[in-house]
Amino acid sequence: MTPSLSPAQMSARIVRYGELRPCKTAFIDAHTPGSDQKENFTIIGGGVSESPDQHVHINDTPGFNIGAAGQPPKCRNSLHSHRTAEVFFVLKGRWRFFWGRWGTAGEVVLEEGDIINIPTGIFRGFENIGTDYGMIMAVLGGDDAGGGVIWAPQVIEDAKDHGLVLGDNGALYDSHKGQDLPKGVAPMPLLSEAELQSFPEPTTAEVVPHHVARYWDLMALADRQPAKVIGADACLRDRPGFEVDFLTRGSAPDAAETHDTHTVLMPMRGHWRLTWDGGTDVLNPGDTCLLPPGLPHHVAPAVTGEASLYRVRATDDPAGATLRT
Repeated sequence: MTPSLSPAQMSARIVRYGELRPCKTAFIDAHTPGSDQKENFTIIGGGVSESPDQHVHINDTPGFNIGAAGQPPKCRNSLHSHRTAEVFFVLKGRWRFFWGRWGTAGEVVLEEGDIINIPTGIFRGFENIGTDYGMIMAVLGGDDAGGGVIWAPQVIEDAKDHGLVLGDNGALYDSHKGQDLPKGVAPMPLLSEAELQSFPEPTTAEVVPHHVARYWDLMALADRQPAKVIGADACLRDRPGFEVDFLTRGSAPDAAETHDTHTVLMPMRGHWRLTWDGGTDVLNPGDTCLLPPGLPHHVAPAVTGEASLYRVRATDDPAGATLRT
C-alpha cells in the first residue's frame, strides 16, 4: 500500500554532491591518527553517526539509509560491524576494503563504479589508497541503519587515548571539548573474547565472488535492460530490505515509470534528465534523488557519452543478516 504523503513529499527531492555537509567527528575514531581526516555524510535517514554534529539532509526513512564517506589518501575507517546491510559503491578514487577481527582475514581493492555488499556480522574497514580525495556512497539496511555500529575493542581503546569515549547510550563524548559521560551513562563495554568468537572470519575467496560486482561487468550486463545488482535473483544474491539495479544509456526506460515503494537514483557517470509529474531537473554524478511511492517519473541520459546510474528501491523484506546460501 502506498503511504500517505504530503504534497511537498510527492515530488523528487535532490541532494547535490556539491552541497553535501560533512561531519568530521561522526565516530569514535575521529581523533585517532590515520582516521582523523575522514568525513561522514548522512544523506537520507538518520545514519549511524555517534555525533550530534552530523547533518541529516533528508530525514525520511524509506526502509534504508543513504550516506557517504569522503577521505583523503591513506585515511582509513576503523574496524567495525553492522547488523544489517552495508553496501558501498566507489564514486571517486581507489579503495581497499578489508575485514576480520584484526583486518587480516581478507581484502579487495575497488575502482570507480565497483560495488560491494559487505556481509553482516563481520568486522570491516576501508581505506583510500588512491592519490586524491575519494568518495564512496553507501546504502545501509533498515530505517535505523541496523541500530548503530559495533566497534572492534581495539578501536574503542585507541580512541580513549585520544580523548574520545563512547557511552553505552551510543553517544560520543570528547574530553578535548571538556565533555564527560553524563550521570547514569557508562562507557560502551568492550566485546568479550567469547562474544568476539561469534564474528566470522571469511576468506577473500568466500567474499569476493558473492559480494563484489565490477563496474565494467555491470556496464556490459546493462546494455539492453537494467542489470540486477543486489536482490533475490541478482548478481549479488541477497534480500536486505532493498534492491539495487544498474542503468546505462542502453537500458534507460523508454517511458515513465511508477513504483509502489521509495526509489533512490544515484548517478555514477554522465548527466541524467529526470522528469516527474510536476517538474524536471538534471542529476549529476554524486547527486542523490529520493522519489516517493506512486510518483510517475522518467530518467534518461541528458547528453552523449558514458552514462551509468545506480537505482535503489525498498522491498518488503525485513532488514537483517546477509542471505546465506
